[in-house]
Amino acid sequence: MIRRATTLAARRIRSNCAAGAVLSTRSQYQAPSERRDGLPELLIGSARCYLSADAASRASPWADCPRAPPDPIIGLTEAYLKDDFPNKVNVGVGAYRDDEGKPFVLPVVREAEKDIISEELDHEYSGIAGSPNFVNLALKFAYGEDSVPLKENRVAGVQTLSGTGGLRVMGEMLRHALGHKEIYIPDPSWGNHTPIFKNSGLEVKKYSYYNNETSSLDFEQMIQDIRAIPEGSCILLHVCAHNPTGMDPDMEQWKEISQVVMERKLLPFFDCAYQGFASGDARKDAQSLRLFVNDGHKVALVQSFSKNMGLYGQRVGALSVVAESPEESERVVSQLKVRIRPNYSNPPRHGARIVERILSNEQKTNEFVEQCEGMAKRITQMRSKLKQTLEELGSTTDWSHITKQTGMFAYSGLSKEQVTALREKHHIYCTLDGRISMAGVTSKNVAYIANAIHDVTEGECI
Repeated sequence: MIRRATTLAARRIRSNCAAGAVLSTRSQYQAPSERRDGLPELLIGSARCYLSADAASRASPWADCPRAPPDPIIGLTEAYLKDDFPNKVNVGVGAYRDDEGKPFVLPVVREAEKDIISEELDHEYSGIAGSPNFVNLALKFAYGEDSVPLKENRVAGVQTLSGTGGLRVMGEMLRHALGHKEIYIPDPSWGNHTPIFKNSGLEVKKYSYYNNETSSLDFEQMIQDIRAIPEGSCILLHVCAHNPTGMDPDMEQWKEISQVVMERKLLPFFDCAYQGFASGDARKDAQSLRLFVNDGHKVALVQSFSKNMGLYGQRVGALSVVAESPEESERVVSQLKVRIRPNYSNPPRHGARIVERILSNEQKTNEFVEQCEGMAKRITQMRSKLKQTLEELGSTTDWSHITKQTGMFAYSGLSKEQVTALREKHHIYCTLDGRISMAGVTSKNVAYIANAIHDVTEGECI
């Protein structure tokens, strides 16, 4: 017990050692070499420190736990909340806000919640794969009611902890069930993709996607890079509203991507976080996925209902795989369940019930489509207004990419230095890569934001 306490005490040497020795790494201390009056002795460099049993017993087992760097998005919000400037603006967080800058709950979601609560349902566990009804409705929403693989019962699907949970489950599936060592993601991509896949045991590699100089899709280089990906590898693709750039391939480009992916025998893994939210039309937003399925790819797909239904905190998502046969589909589901069980055991029920209630009722589905379209239209209007205001201020920068992009984010093209100036001078908070959440832009603050951007890019504030 004394030896164990001594080891723990070494980690608190700054507070316990009268000799004042500084401990910077765990390797600097040695085990007790001798005893004086029954007290353990530690050697710290050339200094000796004698610890009482009482001091050793008070040492924290977490003393050597390093402070992790703050999450870039959460840290941004924390800095924003501490700012007491009255006109501060947060355009960093990817969550929809109404034109008053307030969180928005879809009316159809409120109605579905009331119906569910009135039925006084139980709170028993879901199965490992979640609600079968939810999964079926989610797959029809993405693949389409007339999807051939769905009709042939060869799409394996499970409910997940939103898109993030589905990405992690698929990452583990790739590494441990299929033997993949790498995954290829676009450059840039959502900031959480890399740590999710690394923590799944995969090496993350990138293919070209966006040209920062021209603020446009770097399609030719993208195709060249995909052609160079080793056969059989997994490639991550964004279904629509690419995060962070908001720049998607057009359908002719998607057809070429599909052809090259087929030639290289790659496994296409689609991340679908914005279906219906990008354009306001769920079918249009799913065109890339449905093209690949119609072309015969055995795709994997992760879905999130955070954005399009505003169910951020409910963590509602699905993960699916198009298989060759119903029997193969069953085997895939069994492997997905093996990954889920030791991870989070089973998914939550309330959010899935909301989605079920909406997508299983034609009237509620129509209401959802209309309300989702309303969110998409407001963001589109703010894109146009921001671009227009910058031009009216006399900006010599070409801001056309703001309106060419789609979805929640505008990849502004601002440098890190300009983003920092935007924050320090004007109290406007966006990520260091210049990504602006257009949901945080309102009719009341768009002029202020445009003035600030004009100031940090042109050196003028009007």
